[in-house]
Amino acid sequence: MELATFYSFLVYSLVTAITPGPNNIMLTASGLNFGFRRSIPHILGVAMGFGVMVAVVGLGIGNLLKSSPALFETIRVLGIFYLLYLSWRIATAGASSSSSNTRGRPLGFVGAALFQWVNPKSWIITLSAVTSYTSNTNGSLTLFLTLGLIYTIVSLPAVSAWAYMGSRLQDLAADARRMRWFNWGMALLLASSVLPSIQASLQYFSL
Repeated sequence: MELATFYSFLVYSLVTAITPGPNNIMLTASGLNFGFRRSIPHILGVAMGFGVMVAVVGLGIGNLLKSSPALFETIRVLGIFYLLYLSWRIATAGASSSSSNTRGRPLGFVGAALFQWVNPKSWIITLSAVTSYTSNTNGSLTLFLTLGLIYTIVSLPAVSAWAYMGSRLQDLAADARRMRWFNWGMALLLASSVLPSIQASLQYFSL
């Protein structure tokens, strides 16, 4: 990889990892509801899951999806429903705190890593990265693994910042009413992030 490409991909990774999206919305809510420490497996799952996805998509799944619109739509629809399910989980987090000493469980490492495969933003980012930073002439196992490793390293502090920000808002947890409003706000933001995907799927199935 040329030095200019390396720096360019570093910037791309940082910008795409730190901007708002389903992962960062969920991490903010996790930081508030469960604290930063309990959210660490979720953080690691996002960073490493995304990195693995970049490498695997570059190794051939991206081309398979491009050649099979029906398969891509299937993944997108599954992602829409799963994101809506996670939105409901966030909205109802802490609802049983008055009758229990815990407020449920944060999303774990495996769940967070697997979530990348049904996250519409993840597919857009990874397909764009593979298309922009590789070609038929320079694509190789080493290159794709390098891109995945770079994305993992860069995204780790980026997504951690969102969980930490949520944890700093834990004063809200002392007020049940404000806590509910925050969770519902995060849930609505997460649900609204799938609207473009819903619109695209409706257009596909109306053809």
